[in-house]
Amino acid sequence: MSAGSVLVTGASGYIGRHVVKEFLKRGYRVIASDLDFSGVDKAAEYSDIPIFSGDKDIYEQFGKPDILVHLAWRDGFIHNSDAHMKDLSGHVEFLKNMIDGGLKQLSVMGSMHEVGYWEGAIDADTPCNPLSLYGVAKNALRQFLLLYADGKDVVVNWLRAYYIFGDDTHGSSIFAKIVQAVNEGKKTFPFTTGKNKYDFIHIDNLAEMIAASSVQKKVQGIINICTGKPVSLAEQVEWYIKENNYDIKLEYGAFPDRTYDSPGVWGDNSKIKAIMEADLKQLL
Repeated sequence: MSAGSVLVTGASGYIGRHVVKEFLKRGYRVIASDLDFSGVDKAAEYSDIPIFSGDKDIYEQFGKPDILVHLAWRDGFIHNSDAHMKDLSGHVEFLKNMIDGGLKQLSVMGSMHEVGYWEGAIDADTPCNPLSLYGVAKNALRQFLLLYADGKDVVVNWLRAYYIFGDDTHGSSIFAKIVQAVNEGKKTFPFTTGKNKYDFIHIDNLAEMIAASSVQKKVQGIINICTGKPVSLAEQVEWYIKENNYDIKLEYGAFPDRTYDSPGVWGDNSKIKAIMEADLKQLL
């Protein structure tokens, strides 16, 4: 028996494929929306309805899902792509029409890049000064969405992600670059000092947190999807190499540390910790 229906946009993306699997595991009827469906679990229902059509009845076209998890985003790994600002109005119109059509529960993927430069923990009240077109567009969408949904009969969660690893043949992070170097037979990898500290999370844990946050109604607004634990880049990458038994060594100091990178930034995990504890009780 289905736990309900969930529409996942960007279903074949780096995050989307894992989120689809997580909802299926939880017994939901999953409607997967994307331009293609490579790597998307076949137990999901595929939909090629264009989300940027501007159609007012888009909620009905998708079969009136109980939950929308909006992950679709073009050029997510290219932070100063023109696509971010060009697509912004399309995201706004799509979410507006879904809410106006009767959607009751909505989660949208955000990013720590909305904040820009910051030292220390990021929480819901941390001021935002994005330093890339990606961050500017995400920040604008969040501001619109929380303002537009205020007073309406819809639960809105803005899920702010941090540094993701895992499934790195499909990613574009430093971990993906290490996998590529290993596959090319390289024995060394040019690196910085690796002293900067970040909040790293495995893609499978991220998918669990996205699903758990999206099905509950108690905690709303900006939710950090994170561990809350700052780890140095060097420590995380060395662990990653060892964990995967890669025969490659880091060449420390080959690149200078970037002056615009924070010495340490991570998410406040108080909200997601409470959500996951409650979710575990529900699943037991």
